[in-house]
Amino acid sequence: MATWKSRGLRGSTLEEFVNRTIEQYRREGLALIQKIPTPITPIHIDKDSRHITLAYFDQKSTVDYMGVVQGIPVCFDAKECAEDTFPLANIHEHQVRFMTDFERQQGISFLLLYFSSRQEFYYMPYREMMEFWNRMEYGGRKSFLISELDPAYFLDAKSDCMLPILQGLQLDLNERG
Repeated sequence: MATWKSRGLRGSTLEEFVNRTIEQYRREGLALIQKIPTPITPIHIDKDSRHITLAYFDQKSTVDYMGVVQGIPVCFDAKECAEDTFPLANIHEHQVRFMTDFERQQGISFLLLYFSSRQEFYYMPYREMMEFWNRMEYGGRKSFLISELDPAYFLDAKSDCMLPILQGLQLDLNERG
């Protein structure tokens, strides 16, 4: 029997890991990070259940998460990929612009990537994302390979913390000087 695969659930595994992690960080007083909802305009609402059954996106959203980690403003987007090649088309130009503006305001921007076939998580610093983005903009590859990534930024999921985002952030901060 064939299994139906919905494109609408892509990224839900990573989102669940991130949401559990940021809730743990909040409880422990380490960080306050929130999921940013995508603004929508309802078209049809079921009168009986009062659920939205049809809607469209109002505007392009910025990033998935924003908050503060012990006084440091952070923003990041979470992306899931089933292959060892990550298409840069999964990162939208308006997100890159927002992250660039956020960095200019002394914030820290990054991507959290989940390579689902390997069950590996990766913290991608803004500067690394921009290297791949600029390479594409100047006519190079429109993707990057997992083998091109810095091994130090692969995150080890631990039982006490679903996804150690702060581990990647600390390394990022250390490298920024």
